[in-house]
Amino acid sequence: MTTLYSLKPRFQALLRPAVRHLHAGGVTANQVTVATAAASLLLGAGLALAAAGGALGWFLLLPGWLLLRMALNAIDGLLAREFGQASRLGACLNELADLLADAALYLPFALLPGIPGALAVLVVVLANVAEMAAVLATGNGRRNDGPMGKSDRALVFGVLGLLLGCGVTPGPWLAWVLAIVAVLLVLTVGNRVRHGIAADPRSPQQ
Repeated sequence: MTTLYSLKPRFQALLRPAVRHLHAGGVTANQVTVATAAASLLLGAGLALAAAGGALGWFLLLPGWLLLRMALNAIDGLLAREFGQASRLGACLNELADLLADAALYLPFALLPGIPGALAVLVVVLANVAEMAAVLATGNGRRNDGPMGKSDRALVFGVLGLLLGCGVTPGPWLAWVLAIVAVLLVLTVGNRVRHGIAADPRSPQQ
């Protein structure tokens, strides 16, 4: 199923000049990965405080950071693949940093008034399961099947952050959006496992 991930090659092409400058300056893929995760954790902590205190204007920071984070994630991948920086440590850092960053940026929604906090927590758990399924379901590389991949989640939460930051009051509408995201994440997990197993030549044929 098509997701925003299909736009990644064009996005990477736009970033290549910046990647070359970073490499020339001695910046490594792992440094970008760790710095991006650290910034996400800091912003997530700030958003949690803002949500608990009712200062929802701070959520305007979320869409901009999610877009920048997507660019940084693409940059660390390009540095790793195109400048000989790929490593097992880098692969582990990349996956773990994404899980931590997603949790930090999306869990503050559980503290918003007028919605069941457990629903936002469920979305974060399912998002992490989807990313685990992306790696574990196949021996042929990472699965990025939809309908609710990493980029799609960033778009949804970016729009939600924009709405909240602009003064839209959280309430039942937000709970419905999170419930739909949760259902789409369940479908994403199923698609990644099913397609990953089918594409793996080591899987036994039925």
